[in-house]
Amino acid sequence: MENIALIESFSEFKDDKFIDRVTLMSILEEVFRNTLKKKYGDDENFDIIINPDKGDLEIWRNRTVVDDGAVEDENQEIELSHARKIEPDFEVGEDVSEEVKLIDLGRRSILALRQNLIAKIHEHDNTIIYKQFIDLVGEIYTAEVHHIRHRVVILLDDEGNEIILPKDRQIPSDFFRKGDNVRGIIESVELKGNKPSIVMSRSSPVFLEKLFEQEIPEVFDGLISIKKVVRIPGEKAKVAVDSYDDRIDPVGACVGMKGSRIHGIVRELGNENIDVINYTNNMQLLITRALSPAKITSLNINEETKQVEVFMDPEEVSKAIGRGGFNIRLAGQLTGYEIDVYREGAEEDVELTEFSDEIEDWVIAEFKKAGLDTAKSVLEQDIQDLIKRTDLEEETIAEVCKVLNAEFSS
Repeated sequence: MENIALIESFSEFKDDKFIDRVTLMSILEEVFRNTLKKKYGDDENFDIIINPDKGDLEIWRNRTVVDDGAVEDENQEIELSHARKIEPDFEVGEDVSEEVKLIDLGRRSILALRQNLIAKIHEHDNTIIYKQFIDLVGEIYTAEVHHIRHRVVILLDDEGNEIILPKDRQIPSDFFRKGDNVRGIIESVELKGNKPSIVMSRSSPVFLEKLFEQEIPEVFDGLISIKKVVRIPGEKAKVAVDSYDDRIDPVGACVGMKGSRIHGIVRELGNENIDVINYTNNMQLLITRALSPAKITSLNINEETKQVEVFMDPEEVSKAIGRGGFNIRLAGQLTGYEIDVYREGAEEDVELTEFSDEIEDWVIAEFKKAGLDTAKSVLEQDIQDLIKRTDLEEETIAEVCKVLNAEFSS
């Protein structure tokens, strides 16, 4: 039977989860009409009757009867003698409907038609998937690890949709096995060709924000609002929270008794250290809170340059900077200010800029970026810690320490 391949196509797609009967019929008709246009030059005078449930298909060509030898357009007109082979009582000027068998279209056309049909159905499905996921951007989604590659993890959801989790969107401590369930936010959805590319992220600050919404009822209900989230994935994060109800302690509600509420979030993020702080419009107070656990003596804010000079006791400086410089870096991101830390009452300390004749300016600038602007602030740090906090080579740091030590030993 010449339409067996097409019947198979119908049965393949009529149970498609993304496509309804009306859409399937319109796609089928569009594909057939394109094939008819290619063969006959026009499809206006064709009727197509489709039953996708059974795989039935009928194509009828409508032509006008003309005298023998008077045919000008074979697609629109039919000779009287030919018409009377269909029905013996046809007369000139009448309309004739003649069934076009699929075999008349040619085997090659039928194969091309089937390929076009499959392509159109997939294109429709991909558009539906794209629309579905574009509405989920910024929301938490769970999928299962299907395949692990060097730079990307391929996930599949319950519907079989492919989701990509690139290496740079993972938390450094993430370790996955095939079959593991993974949570993250849908970060972006793009149509590449006709196929949607869905990217998940676990390193985005939005993921942490959405975890707070899921795990802490007051955040979900809107009693506590999250003002800003900054994080260094897998290491440290700072979350500024505020409450519209004076009776609610937003920090206490988020952390819970002995950290019970936040513990699940910390575990999900690979033991990321999360500081929850009370948001305030008072910038001095916000900077002070952002730098905790360090205690600040005083600070000077320059609104124009968005810089802050923070003064504290020498023993508080290492707390303000934190391991790897994470604390001061996140405090700067949270407040929107560049924070410079100064020791108050520190004896015999020398500004790094004083060594500009022996240490290059760009090297001094690297130390300042990490919140280290005096000789002793550099010497108090471990060399491996300095390598992590700056973009400097170990040899360069060792040379700087040698110069600084010489100042104090002389």
